[in-house]
Amino acid sequence: MLNIVLFGPPGAGKGTQSQKLIAHYHLVHLSTGDLLRAQIAQGTELGLRAKKLMDEGLLVPDEVVIGMIDSALSANEEAAGFIFDGFPRTVPQAESLDRLLAQHRAQIGCMVALEVKEEELVTRLLERGKTSNRPDDQDETKIRRRVTVYNTETAQVAGYYAAQHKFHALNGTGAIDDIFGQVCAVIDQHRAALDEAPAAATEEVQA
Repeated sequence: MLNIVLFGPPGAGKGTQSQKLIAHYHLVHLSTGDLLRAQIAQGTELGLRAKKLMDEGLLVPDEVVIGMIDSALSANEEAAGFIFDGFPRTVPQAESLDRLLAQHRAQIGCMVALEVKEEELVTRLLERGKTSNRPDDQDETKIRRRVTVYNTETAQVAGYYAAQHKFHALNGTGAIDDIFGQVCAVIDQHRAALDEAPAAATEEVQA
C-alpha cells in the first residue's frame, strides 16, 4: 500500500497536485479540510464547531481528525493507498497517524512538501477567495495568520519525517506539470524501496 503525505502551507498547490497524484497512482484522497467542510455543509455539531475554528484560522482537535481518518481507512480497505492532504499538521498528529496506520498494517511511504514564499501564498489565496466563498481565503490578516501557524507549528512535522528518511521538499512555484513530475520522481523512488523491502525479507526467511 502506497501512503503519501502531501505537505505545504495554505495555497501551496496541494489540492491541485493531489488530484493528479490520485489519478496517476489510483490513490484515495484523504483531505481533512474536505471532510470537515462536508460536515459544515451538513450542519452537524462537528461541522458548526469546525467552522468557527476554521474561520479563525485555527486547527480542529486531533482526536476528531484522527477519528475521521480511521473511519476513512476502514471504509477503503481495498485501496491501493492513500494521499494525506493537509494532515498531519503537528508532530503529535504524525505520531498518532503512524500508530493508526500500524493498526491497519500500513505506514507512510514518504512526505513531499511544496515550498512557496508567503507573498505568493497570499496572492493565490486572495484570488481563490473570489470563488471559493471561504471567509479564511478572503481576509489577508487571516491568511497570514494561517501561514504563521504553518511556519511555527506545522513545519516541525518535516523534522519528524526527515528522521525517518521520508521527507522531501520541492519548489511549489512553477508549471503544474513540472512540479507534478518532480513529485512523482520522489514517490517512485520510495515506492521502489518499499517493493524491495518485502523481497529482501522473503530472501532472509528462505536463507
